[in-house]
Amino acid sequence: MLSDETDDAGSPSTGSVSVPELDPLFDPESVAVVGASPDSFYSGNLVENLLEYGFNGTLYPVNPGRDEVWDRQCYDHISGVPETVDLAVVSVPREHVVDVVESAGERGVPVALVLTAGFAEADDTGADLEAELAATATETGIQVVGPNCIGVMASEGATLTSTCSREPQPGGIGLVSQSGALAFTTFFERAADNDVHFSHIVSTGNEVDLTAADYVAYLAEQDDVDVVCTYIEGIEDPERFLRVAEHAVRNGTPVLTVKIGASELAEAATLSHTGSLTGDDDAWTAALNQTGVERVPDIPDLLARASAHTAYDDPDGDRVCIASTSGGLASLLADMAAERDLALPDIDGETEQQLLNIEELLTYGGFNNPADIRGYGAHVLPEIADAVLDDDAFDAYVFAIGLPGVDERAETIAEDLATIASEADDPVYVLWTGRKEPDKPTETPPYARLRESIPVYEDPSRCLDALASTADFVTARTHLTDQPSRTELVVDARETAASVDVPRGRVLTWQESKRLLDAYDIPVVETHLATDVDEAVAAAEDVGFPVVLKIDSPALPHRTDAGAVRLDVDSAEAVRAAYEDVMDAALAAVDEDDIEGVLVQPMVEDGVEAIAGIAPDEVFGSLVSVGPGGVLVEALDESATLVPPFSRAAARAAVEETALASLLRDRREGDALSVDAIVDFLTQVGELAAGVDAVAELDLNPVVVTEHGPVAVDALVRTRE
Repeated sequence: MLSDETDDAGSPSTGSVSVPELDPLFDPESVAVVGASPDSFYSGNLVENLLEYGFNGTLYPVNPGRDEVWDRQCYDHISGVPETVDLAVVSVPREHVVDVVESAGERGVPVALVLTAGFAEADDTGADLEAELAATATETGIQVVGPNCIGVMASEGATLTSTCSREPQPGGIGLVSQSGALAFTTFFERAADNDVHFSHIVSTGNEVDLTAADYVAYLAEQDDVDVVCTYIEGIEDPERFLRVAEHAVRNGTPVLTVKIGASELAEAATLSHTGSLTGDDDAWTAALNQTGVERVPDIPDLLARASAHTAYDDPDGDRVCIASTSGGLASLLADMAAERDLALPDIDGETEQQLLNIEELLTYGGFNNPADIRGYGAHVLPEIADAVLDDDAFDAYVFAIGLPGVDERAETIAEDLATIASEADDPVYVLWTGRKEPDKPTETPPYARLRESIPVYEDPSRCLDALASTADFVTARTHLTDQPSRTELVVDARETAASVDVPRGRVLTWQESKRLLDAYDIPVVETHLATDVDEAVAAAEDVGFPVVLKIDSPALPHRTDAGAVRLDVDSAEAVRAAYEDVMDAALAAVDEDDIEGVLVQPMVEDGVEAIAGIAPDEVFGSLVSVGPGGVLVEALDESATLVPPFSRAAARAAVEETALASLLRDRREGDALSVDAIVDFLTQVGELAAGVDAVAELDLNPVVVTEHGPVAVDALVRTRE
């Protein structure tokens, strides 16, 4: 597997992501199939498909048990093939795979496609063989697809799979699937049934060498790929996947993904409140959002949205004009558009007048958007299009046809829609919800013929999801280009981290925590450490009454639960009593040697409480969360998750996602407080999370946002071993 470039210090560089050379895989001029046999389902059907679906290169069967197959000489070993092939397909018993791949690598073959199963997914022996295969790939320099891989396909190259029931047609969708069966038996077949076609398909198998990220990086660079779709079960190196996907989006290639396994990870045992606020699926959603990847719920949704990206140029905006032959459908689409944040500008002025002048519409008064053109409108679609398509108020159009798609009238409707879509400067979507089964099943109905030139959506929600997907991509790409890349954010955070040294494998004292927070300009409340009563009184008089007294003991991270905190202490005498109280409470729970002293802080009032922090995660290493703090943590049970590193724009989106933003803006008592200030605060927490690997947990609760800005009044930091 190729890793991203690094600088001399071993940190990721700010250059482009690494892209493997996979032309020999998808468009080989010569292929050796090791284990080739007409009696084998996998290798036999693969060769049949390869030859039947237009492969013009040279095929070398390799099988010591045969002299000839498919009217070709059969070779005993890949070393006996007369040339160094572009691709070796390996379909032999698992105990022979490593030797075959090693021979191919030593021969200089650039890529091996390993169909054989029975590796790490099977048993311990298979896991050992997989480790040997990985080492062989590294030692010989051969790139390995799989093992346990069902194959690959390029519509303008080679079809190398046993499970492709029809010849692939050229398309603009690149598919990377961690399920081989779904890739060809579900994605490919369902798409072909709806005249949606792929440029490339790859089932990744066990990813012993080449990974999903490598295929995404390659496909995003191909001229015939309009959109990259992924089916993801789990990613061993999620950071590389995110950087590759972000790079693709920044450079104009949408990336859509179905990510399964919402509950695949065990909950991490954490000390912090923030650790309980984040879930595994929340983390994936956040990571994909931050990198501009659109997460899609299911396969039909993925195909519907991908087809829009292949058929239409990016829209200029999210302003949509909808014309529907059904008033009820128009109302439904209005609600659906609002749910997807699609704007529906009024139809007015010259456009409205042109529509009113169309006698067939039988309209009195005026038009709304969506416009109810009634069934009569299907007879005058060109006139309706002439009225609306020249209106600069709209960026995209939906013609919703609630009529049969198979009768004689549908012939004219389909022809009109094809002409309208081909001549329009902006995307024209067709939603056709009427009858689809013709009287004569052998005939291709009009709606299906229309589908050969543009997508035809049958479901209102999928139609608007597809439209929203194209608009959202433009927004995501714009946001990404206006902010630093993930790689640049990591480099910046680690430059600061170079000056930070924290103890390992324990909870930090207050002073240790403060030094860490100071290094990242994370503001904390003025705090004094007192080791006796007199020091506590002096500190309280210094900061000003009322004050807070709390125990400082790494052995007692949850001091409030132990009763080792006193609030609103308003006199020297009260400080003396409070000091004794918190010490007694602490000593009832921990040894005296575990107590650093008592912290004295001013009461921070007249603000809004927030929570921010870092929690460990088995996939991404660390997660950052933010939300309303203090008693509102449990009361609202609302927070947003971020995967470091993240930009200031991502931090703002997270704050706006929760009630915290409205709590700051709409205070019942006092003026509005700055949302920008808590965004800056959260950004600094993100830099700490990205820069200091030693920090396992950081709990800042509460963070009080005042007119002077946010300040952390409590901090819990636990470091890794």
